[in-house]
Amino acid sequence: MSVPRVTAVQLGGGPDLPLLVCGPSLGTSATALWSATAARLAHTFHVVAWDLPGHGRNTLVEPQEPFDLAELAAGVLQLVDRVQLERGDPGTSFAYAGDSVGGAVGLQLLLDTPERVRAAALLCTGAKIGEESGWRERAATVRASGTPIMVDSSARRWFSPGFLDREPSVGAELLRALQEAHRSGYAAVCEALATFDVRDRLGQISAPVLAVAGHDDQAAPIAGMRLVADTVQNGRLVVLDNVAHLAPAEAPAEVAQLLREHLRCGDPAYLCEGDPVGDAGTAVRRQVLGDTHVDRALARTTDFTRDFQDFITRYAWGSIWTRPGLDRRSRSMITLTALLARGHHEELAMHVRAARRNGLTNEEIKEVFLNAAIYCGVPDANNAFRIAQPILDEIDAGAEGSGPERT
Repeated sequence: MSVPRVTAVQLGGGPDLPLLVCGPSLGTSATALWSATAARLAHTFHVVAWDLPGHGRNTLVEPQEPFDLAELAAGVLQLVDRVQLERGDPGTSFAYAGDSVGGAVGLQLLLDTPERVRAAALLCTGAKIGEESGWRERAATVRASGTPIMVDSSARRWFSPGFLDREPSVGAELLRALQEAHRSGYAAVCEALATFDVRDRLGQISAPVLAVAGHDDQAAPIAGMRLVADTVQNGRLVVLDNVAHLAPAEAPAEVAQLLREHLRCGDPAYLCEGDPVGDAGTAVRRQVLGDTHVDRALARTTDFTRDFQDFITRYAWGSIWTRPGLDRRSRSMITLTALLARGHHEELAMHVRAARRNGLTNEEIKEVFLNAAIYCGVPDANNAFRIAQPILDEIDAGAEGSGPERT
């Protein structure tokens, strides 16, 4: 068995967060493809990407022997094992996201080591990508002429119409990574893709799979992504408009949101889809408190606190804050008053931020505290003003923090 060398690239988050492993597209570097998406996930995941042989930071050793996708996936798993050993959680399951050949590797990992991948997002890929003859022809061309010969055709294939005009620096970085890729590494990956076809095995995959297709993707058409979503045991298809083949670079905000919601499935620290009350509570909690706050709170969930997190999400956010009888501005005013009266200062600080997010002005928050001074007590209102002032100053200055990770 020829296991190719892949190189880890740290893109965000720390080892105290759940591990997310990201795979690249042929001709790209992990940094160029995934950095914008990873930056939006740094409070949710420890994001570690990997570079293909001859690509990005993985150019020191060129492949000496041909390899297939199963062997490439084995190389990625060896990298994950090293990362997890450093994190102190060896052999545990992890979340995976991959674009194009990176997505194909994700399918291979789901098939070969199902106990290790708890949930996967597969972007702009397929259970079979292209035709064998086309891959072998491309491999021969690149071996003879180098990767720069692929720049023009890749620019047309990789990006949706108008993207290079809207985001010239993003496109330039990706195309530069292609030009700098070693011809032998690029060709070896083409030859591995030539024989890749796991369509008849998709039904074996039981982990939650999100298939993300680009509406304008000709290299990995929507039909192939729909086949994956429909055939695995627990799959879902999302099609992104104005996206072609490199979704993490073309639509980083949308991709980050999709990954944040989907890849929490299978992690016991998080609620998953299929629980309407929990799903509604999670959505409202994020809208009121913000993604950063909620992600940090959930990332710190332990066996001891997990049931409490579930309780708060389902009952406070899913059963009370979702009720139609009061709007969120009114609920914020009631909550501020109750927290002031009971002296729950950390919760009060958090809900001052939430009140601003729910549309209350500084003047309205002041009026809530003045009203509470009469009916709840002047000392409690004095404390509330003291706690709220620096938070409101921070928000008004545009440097809103997340506050303590509470409910």
